[in-house]
Amino acid sequence: MRIVAGQFGSRRLLPVRDLDLRPTSDRLRETLFDVLGQRVAGSIFLDAYAGTGAVGIEALSRGARRAIFLERHAATVELIRKNLSNLGVEIESPRAKAREESGEAEIGRAEILTMDAVKALKHLAGAHRQADFLFADPPYAEYHRLESILTYAGESAVLAPTGLAIAEHAARVTLPAQFGNLRRIRVLEQGDSTLSFFGF
Repeated sequence: MRIVAGQFGSRRLLPVRDLDLRPTSDRLRETLFDVLGQRVAGSIFLDAYAGTGAVGIEALSRGARRAIFLERHAATVELIRKNLSNLGVEIESPRAKAREESGEAEIGRAEILTMDAVKALKHLAGAHRQADFLFADPPYAEYHRLESILTYAGESAVLAPTGLAIAEHAARVTLPAQFGNLRRIRVLEQGDSTLSFFGF
């Protein structure tokens, strides 16, 4: 698995090995970021069910100001930390915050919330923090988790008014067209996988 483009383009991430994960493929990630385009630069990007962290790291590579990884499994969190460390990306710290506020940070910042995705969204919303993008990719067999996360995103202020929520799911699954104020605006199928895009 590698980063497709941007500052870390072609850099490889640590392999999944014994973890029970199904990482978003390089090709599907490329499709996703081709759609998002230049909007990623300077954005705040949430990577829910982050797994290896590949999607959030791709966002950082393409200029996101911050990537927040939502992942509750300890072994997977450690894999994300190692991948970020290997790329020289600092995880939230007072030193990194000072550099960002002074405009000296060359690489976007990373943050890891080690909790259930919906609980993490509630935590962020409770702190009046908004994201520009929310990417959610739970195990395909657990697509009901997508409905929970999209419902909360559509009923809260965790996404900016111009924000997008993107759900990755099995191609055989059709998600509802609307979750609260979020409406499906685009669907892209690639092999056995589908990306469903929702906006306000």
